[in-house]
Amino acid sequence: MNSPTAAVLGEIGLPAPVRELASRPWDAIIVGAGHNGLACAAYLARAQKRVLVLESRSRVGGACTIERPFPGVRMSPCAYLAGLLHPLVVSELNLPERGFEWTPAVNGLFVPFLEGSSVQLWDDDTECEAEIRKFAPGDVEGWRAMSDVLRRLRDALRPSGERDLWIGDAPTKEQLEERLGGDEEGRGLLFDWSMAEFVERYLRDERLQVAYLGQGVIGTNASPFDPGTASIRFHHASGRLGGMPGMWGYVKGGMGMVSFYFCDAAREAGAAIAAGVAVEKIIPEEGVILEDGGLIAAPIVISNADPRRTLQMLGHAADPAWRKRIEEIPIEGCTVKLNVLLSELPNFIARSGTDQPHHYGQINIPLTKAEWKSGFARARAGELPEHLWCELYFQSAHDSTVAPHGQHTMSVFAQYVPYKFASGTWDSRREEVRKLALSSLARFCSNIPSAVIDLQVLGPPDIEQKVGLTGGHIFQGECLPLYMWSNRLSARTPMPGVYLCGACTHPGGSVIGMNGRNAAMAVLRDTV
Repeated sequence: MNSPTAAVLGEIGLPAPVRELASRPWDAIIVGAGHNGLACAAYLARAQKRVLVLESRSRVGGACTIERPFPGVRMSPCAYLAGLLHPLVVSELNLPERGFEWTPAVNGLFVPFLEGSSVQLWDDDTECEAEIRKFAPGDVEGWRAMSDVLRRLRDALRPSGERDLWIGDAPTKEQLEERLGGDEEGRGLLFDWSMAEFVERYLRDERLQVAYLGQGVIGTNASPFDPGTASIRFHHASGRLGGMPGMWGYVKGGMGMVSFYFCDAAREAGAAIAAGVAVEKIIPEEGVILEDGGLIAAPIVISNADPRRTLQMLGHAADPAWRKRIEEIPIEGCTVKLNVLLSELPNFIARSGTDQPHHYGQINIPLTKAEWKSGFARARAGELPEHLWCELYFQSAHDSTVAPHGQHTMSVFAQYVPYKFASGTWDSRREEVRKLALSSLARFCSNIPSAVIDLQVLGPPDIEQKVGLTGGHIFQGECLPLYMWSNRLSARTPMPGVYLCGACTHPGGSVIGMNGRNAAMAVLRDTV
């Protein structure tokens, strides 16, 4: 099936003039057409609710969309890989029938080192164990134990089927403890350990330890030496997409196709989705005021915007205690994203070649423990680090349709950068950031920067402006233990008729879709 939304790369326009939309009776208005807002709309429309989605930008999908940053190139500017997308949402919204395909990144995680060694952490346990036996033979048993605690925790909290704790209202800490059943290692991983504690507990080879450190701080404004960061590793290893526990992969056409399929499902079910219509104000139980001053009425408003923006739209109507809670959630981003067009894939000095098995998985450009500590401290002080930790993804290696023949796309997700510089601005220092990112890669790659045709640099303020995420925080607020499970925001708010459906709600950040489904189910339960 061809996607009508993908045919226009999400620039769907208006289903009718705004004046006409305002004259219609609506059961619910969803503010923001990110992937969770679109999923929420699809579920509500399927339940015969009259749903209107209002998106301020011209393109739907939010952070999970597709653009043309370079001639002949299709790229998702922010969301790169699928892994936590919920199988239930994939099934219920008929994504495979709509054209959804993904290529599991079974080649896992490749990490080169400056002294010339490298490790390929295959997704297949047998292959990975064989690699570690050659790379760090003394760590085979420890690696097995480290992998096992992740597996036990995933099976306890996120079993396949209806007992998955991501479905529905968030569990309390007591309910989580009950599922853990006295598994002290699982408890440490979920609530307490830093990522450094986690790897040092099981692994002895320092190269292998630092190979994993970045997996504990993805999108997180914390050091891998900070308590709770190991839970970030668990969060990202807890998916079951395609019945493959912990697997990540590449969506055919790019990650934004997920949002486009959700949009197709919502419109097919009868939802109206209007792009280029900005909401200025949310009035509980009444509807929304548009930027041009017009009112669109509905008894229910569901915000897919981040909690700070939702708070702004509510204004004085926000509950004071709820307002205080929102204001206390850390929401300052620390990532820089680079969308890069290449003449060839990177040639890694430690494992040479430009079409190798590692190009089909994910690649981490590591930092030493000292570099992790100093880089985080410098970014917090408003300065750039000496080197960036980078995670690299190559959509074009799996999907030749996204770039011209002979060229490749490279998505770079890097930390740490400041949201605000102590001296200068992102506009005045963007070129410096570009050089820093490329020099961080060039330490490990013989053909960087020579293979770079063009690139786009998106710092936290750029992500904030481009996608509408306050602070440029990709998860609408931190996903550390203090802000997860029952500590995460609920779909229900204290304001009557006002709900949330974005990444700020349970089960957290990434392209999941369950946040939107959970919000829709809460609305349906409350309006029976």
